[in-house]
Amino acid sequence: MPLQIMNTMRVYLDNAATTPLDPEVFETMKPFMLENFGNPSSTHAHGRTVRAAIESSRKKIAELLNCTPGEIIFTSGGTEADNTLIISGVKSYDIKHAISTPIEHHAVTHTLEILEKQGAIELHHVNLDDKGHVDMTHLEKLLEKYPNALVSLMHANNEVGNLLDIHRVGELTKQYNAFFHSDTVQTMGHYRHNMKELHVCGMTAGAHKFHGPKGVGFMYIRKGRKIDQFIHGGSQERNMRGGTENVYGIIGLAKALEISYRDMGEHESHVKALKARMIQRLKENIPGISFNGDSANLDGSLYTVLNISLPESEENDMLLFNLDLAGISASGGSACSSGAATGSHVLGALYPNSKRGAVRFSFSKYNTNEDIDFACEKLSEMVKVSV
Repeated sequence: MPLQIMNTMRVYLDNAATTPLDPEVFETMKPFMLENFGNPSSTHAHGRTVRAAIESSRKKIAELLNCTPGEIIFTSGGTEADNTLIISGVKSYDIKHAISTPIEHHAVTHTLEILEKQGAIELHHVNLDDKGHVDMTHLEKLLEKYPNALVSLMHANNEVGNLLDIHRVGELTKQYNAFFHSDTVQTMGHYRHNMKELHVCGMTAGAHKFHGPKGVGFMYIRKGRKIDQFIHGGSQERNMRGGTENVYGIIGLAKALEISYRDMGEHESHVKALKARMIQRLKENIPGISFNGDSANLDGSLYTVLNISLPESEENDMLLFNLDLAGISASGGSACSSGAATGSHVLGALYPNSKRGAVRFSFSKYNTNEDIDFACEKLSEMVKVSV
């Protein structure tokens, strides 16, 4: 039976799924919702005003990433960007082999599986260690065997927070002339990316992961790595993506990334302190608790994510429901797969025989110590009830 809890406090700890919109971002977007409404493809004054704002946003993002504006293509979000880079990359370079892992976001795993089912590629999985980190020695062996492959490895896992040594992978893929695509949806806005130093062919971002609006993102495509158009019907986005641009979304995206870079040091310190506080409180109050992947490693994992497992209990299936009743919003994994009957594919791959209940808590600059203490208190009460 679900735990019966009446509570008026509400704590949001699912920021890896989406973050609250920054009010400063909203104020920047408002004029393009109400006043500057022209179609950016129109040549009259209304259209030119909006076109100039889009290109100014593109330039701002390029400056932050240390790349050229022509390398930034706006999309509807990270999923579209991942699909575009993988499908168009395979087609454009006549790629026959892909190297990835079973714990990528479904925007990657499903796309690769479909391409393999269609006979376009042969998919190879690189070995992972017991925490889910990529085995670099095995990756190089696969690249030796399958040079010119597509390599798709995420910078930080969205469920367990493991960080990839993206610089090292970039060097390896460059050596073997591979097309390196990295899903950076969880790290964009939380880490600095210098594209002059990274040997990445394509990267992806979704604005709502760093306090921007939903429904907009971008892909970085390295100059010289031209790929085929994915969405047809217009010449927008340098003939790369047909369709009228999400104008105020793009404006908000650029502003959100600018704020993220401006406040990144302060934000990281604040969130790391919250994560450390939760780890300590949970260890003190819940015997037998464990942390999935490398998420409890404060310096070696995505600092916004903490994935925990509780002792086995018949109540584990109701854990997220009970947390919600208690006033705590968290998740068991990716929000994009929350309707799946089989649960987290990431935890299933890493811990195939585990029956422990898992929860992903993820933090933002708007969370407080009080949020953490409240969540830990309620979670420990639930464990005491269910054991």
